[in-house]
Amino acid sequence: MNQIEQQILEEEYQVMLDHLTFRSESPSFKIEEIEQEYHHLLIYQGQDWDGRGQVKNAEIQGHVHAYEVFLKRWRDKHN
Repeated sequence: MNQIEQQILEEEYQVMLDHLTFRSESPSFKIEEIEQEYHHLLIYQGQDWDGRGQVKNAEIQGHVHAYEVFLKRWRDKHN
């Protein structure tokens, strides 16, 4: 991974983690929605059959990491 891809991954991770945290503060928040989104994100991540490129893959990987961290933190806090 080159420097630009690493920067994109880190920025996308932080933006998505902030977004998920913001959403979790809503009274209508449901962790099941986040779990479903994560599931579909993993499917999307694996569908790189047409070669989306390293920059897009770094963006998606940042999102995946953010969902994983968010879900772990939420479960640790609520279990």
